[in-house]
Amino acid sequence: MIEIDQHALDALLTEDAGGPVVMLNLLRFHPDGGRESYQRYAEALGPAINARYGVQVEYLGDGGRALVAEDGQAWDMVVLVRYPSRQAFVDMIRDPDYQAVSHFRSEALVESVLQPTVPLSAVA
Repeated sequence: MIEIDQHALDALLTEDAGGPVVMLNLLRFHPDGGRESYQRYAEALGPAINARYGVQVEYLGDGGRALVAEDGQAWDMVVLVRYPSRQAFVDMIRDPDYQAVSHFRSEALVESVLQPTVPLSAVA
């Protein structure tokens, strides 16, 4: 699954404990041009959309061979992105400016994991 559906966004808000959220992105690119399309997506988000929603890329790295995982679970890229709140993330996804460039992400990916995380200190 590559696309985020509205039910998943609603569930994300329902489970909101408040405070920031860090989204874990595990990305597997199409072999022919996927990485380049994802770069176009990142550039299209640019400072305007990122600043509007308080987006901070905490970590961006190429994936390596998995040491402990089932076959086929190595990822091409890992990205950790911090948002000030789940609501900020949802608002960004629903923003027409974001939707106008999100096709670059969809075109880039064969498979993806997008998982919200919260600091343990926020839930303790």
